[in-house]
Amino acid sequence: MNPSELRSTLALAGIFGLRMLGLFLLLPVFSIHARGLPGGEHALWVGLTLGIFNIVQAGFYIPLGRLSDRIGRKPVVLWGLSLFVAGALICAAKDDLLWIAIGRGIMGAGAVSAAISAWVADLTREQVRTRAMALVGGSIALSFALSLVIAAPIYRAISLSGIFIVLAILGVLAMLVTYYVLPTTKPEAKVQQASLKEVFFRPELMRLNLGVFVLHATQVAMFLVVPRLLVQAGLPLSSHWEIYLPVVLLSFVFMAPAIIYGEKKQKLRTILLFAIVLLLIAEILFTNTASITSIAIALLVYFVGFNLLEALQPSLVSRFAKESKGTALGVYNTTQSIGLFSGAAVGGYLMDSHGDLSVFVMGAVLLVCWLIIAWSMGEMPTRATESKDVATTT
Repeated sequence: MNPSELRSTLALAGIFGLRMLGLFLLLPVFSIHARGLPGGEHALWVGLTLGIFNIVQAGFYIPLGRLSDRIGRKPVVLWGLSLFVAGALICAAKDDLLWIAIGRGIMGAGAVSAAISAWVADLTREQVRTRAMALVGGSIALSFALSLVIAAPIYRAISLSGIFIVLAILGVLAMLVTYYVLPTTKPEAKVQQASLKEVFFRPELMRLNLGVFVLHATQVAMFLVVPRLLVQAGLPLSSHWEIYLPVVLLSFVFMAPAIIYGEKKQKLRTILLFAIVLLLIAEILFTNTASITSIAIALLVYFVGFNLLEALQPSLVSRFAKESKGTALGVYNTTQSIGLFSGAAVGGYLMDSHGDLSVFVMGAVLLVCWLIIAWSMGEMPTRATESKDVATTT
């Protein structure tokens, strides 16, 4: 990537990672804090308060993504970040389960992931776009790993209200970066936007949307079980980050050559299929893990495949829907949220009714189905000439 592309991608990855940190930071500590709040004795209310962020996001991805196609990315991202800040301040002001739910719902309403991904596509050439998406996708994995390390110490130091104040401050900083660092992109006046129906039913996009559903449904279901496996193997919950953080960082080292090879040789379809196979191998490995080392190996295989797909799929969506990237990525992110919800619900049911290993069996079956569907994909979109694809900035 040239300096302009790298600067813009890192800024957008930081904004993306910030929003995900707002979700992940609560996971290790919220259920403990909620026990002391009115209604906190009911697991359902605690779960809904925690999950309302994703539920509300799912309803706003498509409208805000489509709006970004019409009026530009910057105003939509600024609006979404302002809601993120407002929601965080509401959560910080009221140590009450209902008000925290309201605040997190407002935070989720600033659903700008689709606009950010489309902005990355606007500001990068196609020959480096997958690498740019890898940086954005990597910010998600790093946010997850970082939250496991810092959530408990921050909570002990400044409590839950302090965490929300920190998120509000980071949100304001992200708004400043958006306004002053990132260039403004304007919608193509001469390009007729595709209708929502056309974007939704385009076969290539339907395959990718199915893929992100399976990817995140199996991910959240898997992480219902993996912490239990680590505890059973003798690693206490407070030390799980010692496995997650090195595995996530090492996975980036292994995925980078595959991304570079796929882009240079135009073998993105091959890399996508390879990544799905890695996820399938990981699910199989998890069915026979008895030691911390074997679990770590399975996690490493999983995260290499996961991070490859987190980079490849949004990049391909932007190529298959050049005239309506925001709309297509809105549909894509909505499907992702539905996958997260479905994986949690079905995974929890399977754990209760059929045991922990049934979650990995379900994941393997879904991945085999995805592999069959993805195998029928045609060649990836041809790369545009560099002169036509260089990002336009103002």
